[in-house]
Amino acid sequence: MNGYQEQPHLLDPHLEWMMNMMLEYVRREDCPPSLLHLSFKFLYIICKVRSYKIFMQILPHEVSDVEPVLQMISRQDPKDLETWETRYMLLLWLSMTCLIPFDLSRLDGYLMSTGGKKEDLVMNRILAIAKVSKVKQKCLGEFLDWSLTMISQSRDTSVRDMVLDGALQSLAKLFKHGKRDDLLQYAPTVLQCLEQKRLSESTEAMLRKLNVKLIQRLGLTFLKPRLAAWRYQRGSRSLVANLSMSLQSSSGAAQTPQDSDEQEEDYDIPEELEAVIELLLIGLKDKETIVRWSAAKGIGRVTGRLPKELADEVVGSLLDCLSFQETDSAWHGGCLALAELGRRGLLLPSRLKDVVPLIVKSLTYDEKRGACSVGSNVRDAACYVCWSFARAYEPKELEPFVSQIASTLLITTVFDRNINCRRAASVSSASPRFLFDNLNAAITRNCPDTLCCFQSVFIAGFPEYTKCMIDHLTAMKINHWDCAIRELATKALHNLTPQAPDYMATTGKQCHFTYTDLHSRHGAILACGEITHALYKVALQTNRYSYMVWYLTHNFKRRVFKIKLMIILFFFFTVCSLIEKLSLSKLPLKNDPVLTGWQWVIDDTLQTLHLISKQKIFAAVVSALSALCEGYYQDETDVLVSQYTEGLKSPQILTRCGSARALGCLPKVMIHNKLSQILEGLEQMCTITQKEGSFTEARRDAVRVIAQVCAKAGVCAHGRPDSVLCSENAAEVFGVLLSCLNDYTMSSRGDVGAWVREAAMTSLMELSILMQCVPHASVSRVKPLMCCLAQQAAEKIDRYRAHAIKVFLRLLHSTDPAIPHIPHREELLHIFPTVASLNWKAPSEAFKYITQLLGLPEYQYHTLLGLSVSVGGITESTVHFSSQSLFDFLKGIQGDSETLGQFGDTLLRIFRDSLHNDRVSVPLLKMLNQLLNNSCFEIFTTQENHQFCVDILDLCKEFKKSKDISKLSACVSVFCGLIQFQGKVRKRVLSQLLLLLCHPFPVIRKTTANQMYEMLLTYDDIIDAEILEDVMTCLSDTNWLSDLAIVRTHRNQLCDWLEVPRPQLVAKVTVYHY
Repeated sequence: MNGYQEQPHLLDPHLEWMMNMMLEYVRREDCPPSLLHLSFKFLYIICKVRSYKIFMQILPHEVSDVEPVLQMISRQDPKDLETWETRYMLLLWLSMTCLIPFDLSRLDGYLMSTGGKKEDLVMNRILAIAKVSKVKQKCLGEFLDWSLTMISQSRDTSVRDMVLDGALQSLAKLFKHGKRDDLLQYAPTVLQCLEQKRLSESTEAMLRKLNVKLIQRLGLTFLKPRLAAWRYQRGSRSLVANLSMSLQSSSGAAQTPQDSDEQEEDYDIPEELEAVIELLLIGLKDKETIVRWSAAKGIGRVTGRLPKELADEVVGSLLDCLSFQETDSAWHGGCLALAELGRRGLLLPSRLKDVVPLIVKSLTYDEKRGACSVGSNVRDAACYVCWSFARAYEPKELEPFVSQIASTLLITTVFDRNINCRRAASVSSASPRFLFDNLNAAITRNCPDTLCCFQSVFIAGFPEYTKCMIDHLTAMKINHWDCAIRELATKALHNLTPQAPDYMATTGKQCHFTYTDLHSRHGAILACGEITHALYKVALQTNRYSYMVWYLTHNFKRRVFKIKLMIILFFFFTVCSLIEKLSLSKLPLKNDPVLTGWQWVIDDTLQTLHLISKQKIFAAVVSALSALCEGYYQDETDVLVSQYTEGLKSPQILTRCGSARALGCLPKVMIHNKLSQILEGLEQMCTITQKEGSFTEARRDAVRVIAQVCAKAGVCAHGRPDSVLCSENAAEVFGVLLSCLNDYTMSSRGDVGAWVREAAMTSLMELSILMQCVPHASVSRVKPLMCCLAQQAAEKIDRYRAHAIKVFLRLLHSTDPAIPHIPHREELLHIFPTVASLNWKAPSEAFKYITQLLGLPEYQYHTLLGLSVSVGGITESTVHFSSQSLFDFLKGIQGDSETLGQFGDTLLRIFRDSLHNDRVSVPLLKMLNQLLNNSCFEIFTTQENHQFCVDILDLCKEFKKSKDISKLSACVSVFCGLIQFQGKVRKRVLSQLLLLLCHPFPVIRKTTANQMYEMLLTYDDIIDAEILEDVMTCLSDTNWLSDLAIVRTHRNQLCDWLEVPRPQLVAKVTVYHY
């Protein structure tokens, strides 16, 4: 049942059958006691998870159930502590059977028991069990004394005491259901005990809640049960009365007695009531919501029985809770209490002028506490107050406040950072009391579930709400403590500017950069940029911001190094964003000195990127530089290009990345006549050297920028290489990008070279489409590109495999323009039709297409090279589906020895090329082992001394001096697979295996012996049957982990049995130099 603790309602469809299953055992007359108790124990567990209030509703409560339940209860032993669950469930069951709509006297009768004695009346038996006979006279005082004694004697209220908890709950129930006349004499004593105990200071929330609950019941006991005649009544609570009223009277004014004092009954208010109200007000400020909610309900109930003057004093005390000297808990409790009073008609319209301004403040209440904020519960409770007001008062009572409340509710609906508050505000603002007629659609259209409402301008299209939304954003959101809220607020200001451009221009003046609060300064800078850009879009020409921008850049330059590192990160992004927006606004700043300050900010940021490794800053700097260059730099080019090309050689990787991205965002006019210089610097950065092997991110950015620069420069077949991409420099650019597809740099982060390969694939695709006007270079470009893409599409990493296939298909199916000279185009179109719906990241879907490329000679080498890494990998799903697809392909060519021979030659060529490349050689050996074990070369095994086996054996012998355990283990597996080949090569294979039995690494000796044992079990024709048992016994019983001298004796014995020459120790030759 633990899985249902969070959402117990999920048990509801199953409660009935589970209960019936248990009750079947309970109702059996021959049910043993152990089974009975076990059944009730299971029922108790279900009841505890779902809560007894829900579970008891499905218990059977027919007349026929009363007698059996009574008999089972009477047989229970109250002192048996092991079976308390049985008594609990039986009492719960009995409480339901007592609700049957029949007089219990009908069940009375003298029934003969099993012993021949007559049973008591049913009612007497129930009363005997409940112990209620004359309980008021005999036990009430005694019980209250015991309860107060337990409360007084409990010492540590910081720990939840079960006795204290039970005493408080019992008293609360007693004062709730008991008669006032019987309990009134004891109420002052109980209240005095609670005051002395000071449970409101306990650290246990449940004890404080029970304390508040009991206090409110005591307050209701002190007052007579009555409805306040002075309360505000809107209509009638009776549906029949409402229907009988005429239409005019039903829409008339609310019924508020003019002279409530005369209608009120004069009686004295006990002095203890002041203490009750004071304790309830303290409960409204409790730190736990459950305590505040209980106190709020208590305030509402007690106030409903007070005279008008005293009730007004309570309202005044509640308003004191909504002051800025109080905590968020007090604000929340005060809002809950006001909602209760309004819902019950106890908050008279005369008080609305005092209450509404505080509720409006509560709707936007937000205070920072450490790294987070508090106030979402206050705003949610304020929405509840508005909801209750809309249903409690007549329209004319709320008419003076509708505009104020509706504006604030709509602001909360679209601008609150908490989803629950947005939902609550949307529900409250949907009331006809708070909306103009044309805004019903606005609330329906604006989804309150996402923060994208920050950028919604639909509501701002209504003039009643435009300025208040702008004022809220500038006053409360652009200086918010959360950076994300400030950024979203400035974007909202940008989108709202077209609704009120003149007002927004005036508001923008209030966004000062001289705020001492860093949050306010950050928001003001962002807002200035967004508003200026928006004003530019609506064709309002202004240069009033030049002074502010000048002050910003120079003030930033003087003070930035005096600020802590986090603030540097903070303002680098801010100022770069401002520069971008002001540049896009085309301010008349041509040849203005302020541009020098902007350029300094960008250059300084690029030079210090190694201190601020944040992608957000990267994007901001690049965007700012791009906008600045496009807006103001049309003539000067030499200085910036030289500066950024020098930055490509920086020892700081992030400075290299920033310089590369800066070159990529330069406009075409700045690249003209500098293309060769830029490409040379980028190509040098793409080259992997031992010293620069860790600069993976820089190479990735350089690869991306090459395509961006070439796209901006344009393509012309016979153009100048320093201005455009032409036939002279195209081959070099293409060759650099192709070489980047072989970047398999590894680090502690894994295969980081995949970043470069992914960028290279994208850049090659863009350039291939761009370079169609250089036709004579197409053949030399397209073929290696498609082959390399096939290799990447067959490799093991899902993300990059999917990207390679998408690029491959994009080039294959490209029609505008069509890519010429693709090898085997027709066959490829047959293999890869338009299959855009496939999930290429899933190995189960991708490899069955990729392996079909093995049948195309031009793609076989690269595809098999990529497959070898996947089939011999370690990811289970990739290995399974890639190997299965490869086996399916090989099964299809088993009957064609020529095609299989060509496949074997390709495999050998990959083996030779990757002999010293552990990234390929180890997975290749594992793949070769799988191919041999699945008899993929069975046609070769029938021929003696087949060259394929000989070549594989010679290549594997190259690894005998390796110290890589995984490589040596893979070689052992391949040797055992090669044993199936016929001829003298079998003796050579056995010789290599016997050599490995005396390898210096004990684990290799043990692995070789185990696999040789399995090999002899699989291939029983290797040795004579006469010696087979001896050989297998020697392999299994020998401790191959012992010393080499001992192991060598057993190995030599195996050599003799297998008729293989014993390996001879080679004496080490020491060369002395004189």
